[in-house]
Amino acid sequence: MTADNLVLENASLILPDRVVTGGWIAIADGVIAEIGEGRAPERGVDVGGDYVTPGLIELHTDHVESHFHPRPHVRWHPMSAVMAYDAQIAAAGITTVFDSLRVGSDFDFYPIDSDELWLLAAAFAEARDTGCLRADHRTHLRCEVSSSDVLEQAEAFVARHPVHFMSLMDHTPGQRQFRDISVWKLFYMGRTDASDEEASQLIARRLELHERHSEPHRKALVEMARRQGAVLASHDDATGEHVARAVADGVTVAEFPTTVEAAYQSHKAGIQVMMGGPNVVRGGSHAGNIAAETLAREGILDLLSSDYVPASLMMAAFDLARRVPSIALPQAIATVTANPARAAGLDDRGALEVGRRGDVVRVRVVGDVPVVREVWRGGRRVT
Repeated sequence: MTADNLVLENASLILPDRVVTGGWIAIADGVIAEIGEGRAPERGVDVGGDYVTPGLIELHTDHVESHFHPRPHVRWHPMSAVMAYDAQIAAAGITTVFDSLRVGSDFDFYPIDSDELWLLAAAFAEARDTGCLRADHRTHLRCEVSSSDVLEQAEAFVARHPVHFMSLMDHTPGQRQFRDISVWKLFYMGRTDASDEEASQLIARRLELHERHSEPHRKALVEMARRQGAVLASHDDATGEHVARAVADGVTVAEFPTTVEAAYQSHKAGIQVMMGGPNVVRGGSHAGNIAAETLAREGILDLLSSDYVPASLMMAAFDLARRVPSIALPQAIATVTANPARAAGLDDRGALEVGRRGDVVRVRVVGDVPVVREVWRGGRRVT
């Protein structure tokens, strides 16, 4: 076997429609060349009956921020932060990741220095250009529509860097995820020592920014995404009106709808419904919104994202298959492989099929926990 040629044998292969025990898979020149059952035509890596899945595909994770800001008021070296993040992503079995970078900087309780976007973008570019990245990294711009400078930042970014995915967010108190302002206060005041009076003043300011900016900025960002050929997502839709607007804007992914109504209407409209892996693993939303498992049982969950815990992506897929009777393991794995590949327009990966990229993951289930043991991207081992 060469660096790009690989045979895995004695494997439980999770194919698109079934699980093949005692199977083997051969990768040549970075692409899946053959798949079979029984003895492999040549000796390879004996995986001891472990599962082999396609490489996971992550459309929305802002986890790089926890490496860049490991402590309050501490900003780490951007290249070092990117490399640590990349290593954790790969160790979770994620071979394709859309790095979520925030544009829009007036978050008083979660301040972002004006240069942070550029420092991280430059670090990703340097790591990519020098061949240091384990996973295939793409860019997801998280656009806060009510921010005063979101358009300025987004326009400057797309002039310098490729953008593959854009999401439209509005974290204004009283809107979407934070329809209950007390939840907003709990979420944001938990990060600061602000008084209730200071929080009330900030709420008033944020509402004023929403009234002034959200509508014109959303229109401009939708047009920007069209020009870039970027996948467009809505974020935290809560009502039928939100979904109708998403449909009119050409949205194809609904990130973390907060109500069953919004999830159902999105799914009905052909918009792919995404929920968080942590929501599945924990059994519910940390913000008190709908449980991902509820949507799965209703048949209206299409995609999973690790969101803020990379390891949750594989765990959530296996949990769905274990806890939801109507979802078999291949269908559950599709929520983190084939379905996000399709949503992102990536038809060269996401399934164990001949001709697809040789992105594969070896997984052993210990108790109820799927443990990622080895990861290959394009037939090359990355972890």
